[in-house]
Amino acid sequence: MLGEFGPIQPNSCCAGSAGAEVPAGRLRLERLLQNLLPGCRVSVVHDARLVLSAAHTDEGIALISGTGSVAYGRTSGGLEARSGGWGWQVGDDGGGAWITREAAREVMRRADSGRPLGELGSRLLAACGAGDTMQLLGKLSGLREPMEWAAMANVVFETADLDPGAQSVVLRGASSLSDLVKSVRVSLGIDGPVVLAGGLLLNQPTLECAVREELGSQCIRLEEPPVAGAVRLAELGLAS
Repeated sequence: MLGEFGPIQPNSCCAGSAGAEVPAGRLRLERLLQNLLPGCRVSVVHDARLVLSAAHTDEGIALISGTGSVAYGRTSGGLEARSGGWGWQVGDDGGGAWITREAAREVMRRADSGRPLGELGSRLLAACGAGDTMQLLGKLSGLREPMEWAAMANVVFETADLDPGAQSVVLRGASSLSDLVKSVRVSLGIDGPVVLAGGLLLNQPTLECAVREELGSQCIRLEEPPVAGAVRLAELGLAS
């Protein structure tokens, strides 16, 4: 990617990366960037920290819900804590892939007990191109990427006012996201602000409203792209 910019000689560079809280991983990426950008001042941070920086806050908690989910917090003194972000196969509760998986489980429970599949069931079958629940399982089992699962989460939000099961999935997702924030609050001893970010959380009002009800008035929306946070941190690196 850097090669696409041609010959560049930046003075400072900040990169956000998942897993950057692991010292070995952070050091490996720092060395890679230093080799690509000789003479440049390089810093690598957890990608969720870019959210806080883009929101122009040096202390707070970033809550991200997109394909997956994670909460990351940082104090003004530099202490960090994270909750969630385990990956879609193990966790990421409240993220898009999780929303779809929980909806599918609800539909399968209805099928097993002989109940009508409801609006959630009929729309999920249609979204997967499945004629019945056995075909639904086959279609879902063939999806290997979390983004493919997350792409169908909109079905759940579209039926939340029509199907109690869909509404339950959304509310449980919001509760799970709120629990991530509460865990970070306990770890760091800070209340907020809580910066809401991620494609799902910022584009699904039902989920955002439910999260706000759980967390209170400390929530603010991320208004700038996370990359703006990387630019800000790079500028701060020059000043320090």
